[in-house]
Amino acid sequence: MKIVRTIEELREVRKQLASPLGFVPTMGYLHEGHLSLVRQARSSCVSVVVSIYVNPTQFGPLEDLDAYPRDIPRDISLLENEGVDLVWLPDDKIMYPERYQTWVIVEEVSRPLEGAMRPGHFRGVTTIVAKLFNCVQPTFAYFGQKDAQQAVVIRQMTQDLNFPVEIVVCPIIREPDGLAMSSRNNYLSEKERKRAKVLYRSLIAAQRAFDTGEKDAEKLRIIMADIVRQESVAQLHYVSCAAPMTLEEINGEVNHALLSMAVYFGKTRLIDNVIIGRVDDVSSWSSEKS
Repeated sequence: MKIVRTIEELREVRKQLASPLGFVPTMGYLHEGHLSLVRQARSSCVSVVVSIYVNPTQFGPLEDLDAYPRDIPRDISLLENEGVDLVWLPDDKIMYPERYQTWVIVEEVSRPLEGAMRPGHFRGVTTIVAKLFNCVQPTFAYFGQKDAQQAVVIRQMTQDLNFPVEIVVCPIIREPDGLAMSSRNNYLSEKERKRAKVLYRSLIAAQRAFDTGEKDAEKLRIIMADIVRQESVAQLHYVSCAAPMTLEEINGEVNHALLSMAVYFGKTRLIDNVIIGRVDDVSSWSSEKS
């Protein structure tokens, strides 16, 4: 496994890697969710590249950039065990040199949900992913379903800018109690960690209600919100029942939808989602059933 830091080093090694090439962009502090993406890339591609970069432009001024967990030696060891061919470790000076002034903005699908709650977040995400794609030149790029809106936004950007990259969205990897794996889970206190499983419990309750005949979008949102509010340490940020590809909130009858939410446990903000209903016309989209 080769480890590089500069763009020049990356491009030199990239020339030697056979296609198809799978790419997994990460912010490090890897867990089984990340590694599941690496394994999917490894199973489908001849070569696999992973980047580790905590991108400052997707964090708001009051968010957790400085506290975001980092452990590069551990990450490298995990990736070597997974048979990764190349790990790229750029820094801020490489990705955002002095007088940097170019941004990639995806308009409509960036506005609701996380976009509404975290202004500027997706501008940072799409800009860095566009730069990563430009440098790595992957055939396939792998993202997790946990960040559902991010996957929609990146797919839209890739299509709009004619990147020759196929976006592959892989299922959420969960802890035994249902909590979606996330680097931010490490921030939770013992009490908060026990309560955090309410996210998945509320999503599954709404999914089961849908499966047994409840097709009204607002009632599904109410089911999720009411269950979250039963936990005193949980502060609901939003619940959503939206169209999976446009992310527009659904009013009235639901045929298929992305159920999602964001919840605070103390200072830690967690997100989660499931897809309900018909998903056969949603290309490369993952779904979960209880």
